[in-house]
Amino acid sequence: MRLKLITLTALFITVISIAQETTKPEDTSLSGQFDKIYRTSTTYQTYKVISKDKFLQLKQNVLDSLKNSKELVIEKNGLLNTERENTKKTLETLNDTKNKLATAIKKEGSISLLGAQVSKTTYNLILWTIILVLLLSLAYFIFKYTRNNILTKKAKSDLIEVESEYEKHRKKSIEREQKLRRELQDEINKQRNS
Repeated sequence: MRLKLITLTALFITVISIAQETTKPEDTSLSGQFDKIYRTSTTYQTYKVISKDKFLQLKQNVLDSLKNSKELVIEKNGLLNTERENTKKTLETLNDTKNKLATAIKKEGSISLLGAQVSKTTYNLILWTIILVLLLSLAYFIFKYTRNNILTKKAKSDLIEVESEYEKHRKKSIEREQKLRRELQDEINKQRNS
């Protein structure tokens, strides 16, 4: 019976200790380790006494944590520098892209005219001015041609009329001259015969 009681007590203590370990996990942070050493250390007058092994273990844990922190800081600084370089490259690429965009917009908004870049508005203004001047010149020359053509036709008809009058006048003059010559010849003949 005694063996059963001892076994039952040992089993009960084991269950309680396991329950305590599983219910409260140990804090492995530096703060938790300092708290554990403070709780487990003994007190001498107003001082806490800790064992050398615990102190050395704590020291090693602190140094490892500092080393890990330094490595983490170095890693983060490396990442930060990499990100700064990437940001710088991205800004350079952005500025280059902006310059190319501005050049493309300027090129798109302009036309090469006789080797000079001219804006499309100015080009359109020059083009329409030239077209308008050419149309006005064409209208002027058509007007002048039509007017001169009318004047030429009128001059030709007047010339034909004058020529016909001249021809009539010439015929009349020839007839008169012939008549006068006949009369003169008749008179001469009369004078000879008389």
